[in-house]
Amino acid sequence: MTVTAVRKDLEALSMSITAEFDASPERVWQLWADPRQLERWWGPPTYPATVDAHDFRVGGRVEYHMTGPEGDQPRGYWEIDEADAPQALVFRDGFANDDGTPNSDLPVTEARVRIEQIGDGRTRMSIDTVFPSAEAMEQILAMGVEEGMTQAMSQIDGILAENVVAQA
Repeated sequence: MTVTAVRKDLEALSMSITAEFDASPERVWQLWADPRQLERWWGPPTYPATVDAHDFRVGGRVEYHMTGPEGDQPRGYWEIDEADAPQALVFRDGFANDDGTPNSDLPVTEARVRIEQIGDGRTRMSIDTVFPSAEAMEQILAMGVEEGMTQAMSQIDGILAENVVAQA
């Protein structure tokens, strides 16, 4: 499995998932920048993602839905705050209603992605999620986000093995 660590820090209201890959930082960045590659790993295997909009620039918005085994389609969105290819991405991650508007019943978190070369042809990617409150962290973790993200990231090695080049 590609995930090397999962850490939760209740005091810092954060969860960090770290993975390592046999690929360059530029190649790992493509997993985020190319919507077709993103949808192959963003959801866990039982809830694959479909990217509906992908404006991958500062101030842009990524919209997606996942399709569950029973046909349910939870929706989400990101609002991009930083995009420094190929090493850093920061976005607000929220849940959406069926019409794409933010679901105010669920908290918005901040995701901080770091991509760094750690050796010849190896890259470490960390996704740090920062929660707005202890209650929000408890609510999101109770939904299975830790397990879902770990399963989702475990799909990346297969994508990287294909050596797919992003379409411009």
